[in-house]
Amino acid sequence: MFDIADELTRWVEEGREFAVATVVAVGGSAPRGPGAALAVDSGGTVIGSVSGGCVEGAVYDLCVQALQDGESVLERFGYSDEDAFAVGLTCGGVLDIMITPVAAQAPVREVFRSALSAVTSGEPRALARVVRGPAELLGKALLVHPDGSYEGSYGSYGNGSAELDRTAAAEARAMLDGGRTGTLDLSEDGSNCPGGLTLLVESNVPPPRMIVFGAIDFAAALVRAGKFLGYHVTVCDARPVFATRARFPEADDLVVDWPHRYLRGTATDGRTVLCVLTHDAKFDIPLLEQALRMPVAFVGAMGSRRTHADRDRRLREVGLTEEELARLRSPIGLDLGARTPEETALSIAAEIVAARRGGTGVPLTGSGTPIHRDGVRRDATEAAEAA
Repeated sequence: MFDIADELTRWVEEGREFAVATVVAVGGSAPRGPGAALAVDSGGTVIGSVSGGCVEGAVYDLCVQALQDGESVLERFGYSDEDAFAVGLTCGGVLDIMITPVAAQAPVREVFRSALSAVTSGEPRALARVVRGPAELLGKALLVHPDGSYEGSYGSYGNGSAELDRTAAAEARAMLDGGRTGTLDLSEDGSNCPGGLTLLVESNVPPPRMIVFGAIDFAAALVRAGKFLGYHVTVCDARPVFATRARFPEADDLVVDWPHRYLRGTATDGRTVLCVLTHDAKFDIPLLEQALRMPVAFVGAMGSRRTHADRDRRLREVGLTEEELARLRSPIGLDLGARTPEETALSIAAEIVAARRGGTGVPLTGSGTPIHRDGVRRDATEAAEAA
């Protein structure tokens, strides 16, 4: 739902009644992931998308019906071999979609109002909605804050308990901490054992960071690619003559500092992407020595294969282990035959996406690999916790 927060906020402020259809779970080659949403107001206006067109018409009708009935419903859509023109996903996937009416006096409306306000203000929040369970709980929501406090109550709707609220808030907070959106199963009594309830937790967190080290022409193109992918992009270089706003107008932050010193003092997490474009040993080695020991999502470095071999030797000399060195993607980027800065930025961006989503990087034509993954690759924080 957070992907259409700006428009929904306007609808709430205008007092409109509407129904929201949200992707709860996907299977196979479904085009959009959990959290994708479509909304229809009482006048028939529609915003958003849940499938890129495959089932939009049927979902629209369900939203209109939900506004009339005042009841939340969970619907499954899938491909029908018997009737290719039946409502379904012709790409072969499966979508579970929750439709929730948001009437003017509905208790869930205030929770939605707070959630949408937080999203549009850039404040981290997790919205935890019941998507499987007793009919009287279906579609009900808690809004969870980073400190674990929450707004709303499942129990206030005539079922559930304070323990269920507390357990759901604790689990949603953990997902918020990791910036994750997905489902979790709980028992109706609030225990963590999978039972009669499934919650969809949508996390709103600040965009992930991309830090580009080296204020060169290739960096300017990579900044644009990073912004297109939704990253908060920082450019860092120790040379003030190169790290200028005139050269990098689209960067969110410009930093003049030694790269390793800046990295040591700035905030990173398991979603952070580090791109080292300086290919100068005096910058690269102290920076990579530190970066490869941090729980970030991606560390890549530009340079020829000869530069990489020299870099690898120097990093071994300063004590990096085989496991740490294996995290380095160098030369950075996928083999696209790139020449220009823009083509090179595309190559780097493609490798970042492949690393994030678990892609192979090979052409889809003739490969037999899945077009859409059922899930994303765990980020570095999750992997460290699992270890």
